[in-house]
Amino acid sequence: MKKVKRKVGKYEVGRTIGEGTFAKVKSAKNTETGENVAMKVMTKSTILEHRMVEQIKREISIMKIVRHPNIVRLQEVLASQTKIYIILEFVMGGELYDKIVQQGKLSETESRRYFQQLIDAVAHCHSKGVYHRDLKPENLLLDAGGNLKVSDFGLSALSQQGVCLLHTTCGTPNYVAPEVLSNRGYDGAAADVWSCGVILYVLMAGCLPFEEVDLPTLYKRINASEFTCPFWFPAEVKTLIHKILDPNPKTRIRIEEIRKDPWFRKNYVSVKPRGDNEVNLEDVRAVFDDIQDKYVVEQSEDTYGRPLIMNAFEMITLSQGLNLSALFERRQDYVKRQTRFVSRKPARVIISSIEAVAKSMGLKVHSRNYKMRLEGLSVDKAGQFAVVLEVFEVAPSLFMVDVRKAAGDTLEYHKFYKNLCAKLESIIWRPAEAVPNSGLLR
Repeated sequence: MKKVKRKVGKYEVGRTIGEGTFAKVKSAKNTETGENVAMKVMTKSTILEHRMVEQIKREISIMKIVRHPNIVRLQEVLASQTKIYIILEFVMGGELYDKIVQQGKLSETESRRYFQQLIDAVAHCHSKGVYHRDLKPENLLLDAGGNLKVSDFGLSALSQQGVCLLHTTCGTPNYVAPEVLSNRGYDGAAADVWSCGVILYVLMAGCLPFEEVDLPTLYKRINASEFTCPFWFPAEVKTLIHKILDPNPKTRIRIEEIRKDPWFRKNYVSVKPRGDNEVNLEDVRAVFDDIQDKYVVEQSEDTYGRPLIMNAFEMITLSQGLNLSALFERRQDYVKRQTRFVSRKPARVIISSIEAVAKSMGLKVHSRNYKMRLEGLSVDKAGQFAVVLEVFEVAPSLFMVDVRKAAGDTLEYHKFYKNLCAKLESIIWRPAEAVPNSGLLR
């Protein structure tokens, strides 16, 4: 049965490709130009309820200020009566995190290339008085050409008068500089450099330099910069990382010095920031000042009480290429943050089976049509753990269940997903068990 597409202004809205506590990211298409974009959707009432107006305004303004080839580009901001829509460059290569999980560690050449692009992007941010404060592989995306794109400026700070001390403790603990944990004020530029050093280590080692099961021990190791480089690290890389992971921010190497480092400069090709020196923030002000004539028309989609049918573009973007086997194959030793499995069981059976398993795991279940949200506490009871599942029809009598982490630790999600699949074994269909050369994936 035909599905009525949802539209927001000139954009045709597709499937959800990411989800967080306060926003969803959907694939979308500009019907005027045919360009594929990412649409970040936030509900106004939620923003007001959590007093996040200034934070969201800052995030949007910062993304308009930092225009660089290695930073995800913000194209425009729209608003309806109830929602805010941030239109972003569509980056289809996935997260750098996923690549590290898949390969274990990257080669020296590849690690250096990503590190060079990261440093270029961060240097540009700092030149504009912007400090990211949450640099980690999950916030580094890869485009179709394998180039790095820094994303998620939700925790960023914008300096009003050059370099100043920041006081908000934020970021992901394993990547956070020791001075950020001290609550005594810190230099945002030096803190970002530390995070870049941790990322370089992760790229080349395939593991974190600072990792402990409890936060007090982790903080102690970070404060002492207590880590060991693997034996395969070249001497010049070890030297550079030790200069970056200096617990004293005053003696820690700066970006301009990193750019002069011989190891860094090998095969280095600098990129020029994008133009548009004058940044227009009028659309940002309009969205948050509720100017009526800036509202866009929002048309609802009708699912006819059945799972959404995934179109060709959505299948391609989901599999990150034309090889659709990525949709159905799942290696046991590699689980990405966004995961999926297929089933030949009826959609209603799939939903009821997941609901029963989730409840047996102590999770709360919120279900609507063919979409579910599972919620519970994280393993350490310190925060929320949440997962979103959605059922899609990809062929007659063949359904795909898309599973996404919405809140909580990524590694915890990996364990959850494997456990979930083990408990749902009776409904999961594995193409490897099908008749050879059936032609399904050709």
